[in-house]
Amino acid sequence: MTREKLSPIRLEGYQPLRDMVFDVLMNAIMKGQLSPGERLLEVQLAEEMGVSRTPVREAIRRLELEGFVIMVPRKGAYVAGLSVNDVECVYEIRIALESLAVRLAASRMTEDDFALLDDLAERMTATWQEGNVEQWVALDAQFHELLYKFSRNERLVQMMSNIMEQLSRYRIISLADMRVRKNSLSEHHELIEALRRRDSTAAEIAAAHHIENTKRSLVNMLEAKFSLAEEKASRQ
Repeated sequence: MTREKLSPIRLEGYQPLRDMVFDVLMNAIMKGQLSPGERLLEVQLAEEMGVSRTPVREAIRRLELEGFVIMVPRKGAYVAGLSVNDVECVYEIRIALESLAVRLAASRMTEDDFALLDDLAERMTATWQEGNVEQWVALDAQFHELLYKFSRNERLVQMMSNIMEQLSRYRIISLADMRVRKNSLSEHHELIEALRRRDSTAAEIAAAHHIENTKRSLVNMLEAKFSLAEEKASRQ
């Protein structure tokens, strides 16, 4: 099956071309336009985006460093697959760091901070009712980014930003399930209430519970996908 071609890059603004190419490729991987296991051909990608091979090569190298692309000797670059083990490992780190973030936030949040969270929670409820998955994923990312920000620990914010970037593909897959999004609504509200009570222990527990549920749903999806693929392969 032929995939949809990448859109040509419009050269406007002050963003370096290599960064624009990276953003296009990253977005294509996140949305599944460039699927796991697909070979990345520099010439083809450059033609689709209307650029030279150099920024494409630089973007692919950067994607490799960030774990989204793997280089196979004598064969080239391929979109990295989704490994259950990778999901388990990265989510273990996320649970630890996000639990720390909300514990700190419980004693450091202001009334303005709570107003921002409440507003975002309301927008997420409306988005869930509309069934807009893409908008939900964006709002969910904002929700968690605010939690890290409210920890008032810049080092922690930077670490979480890196972790969340690695999880972007995984979260899009898990949040595509309407039941996961519905459960997230109640889990977010539970977390907000714990923070409002300044109960750091309850906030940590709520955050860990929420992330663990998200991880479990994603792992189940991936295992079902791998099982189906193995069954299909055995019939061939």
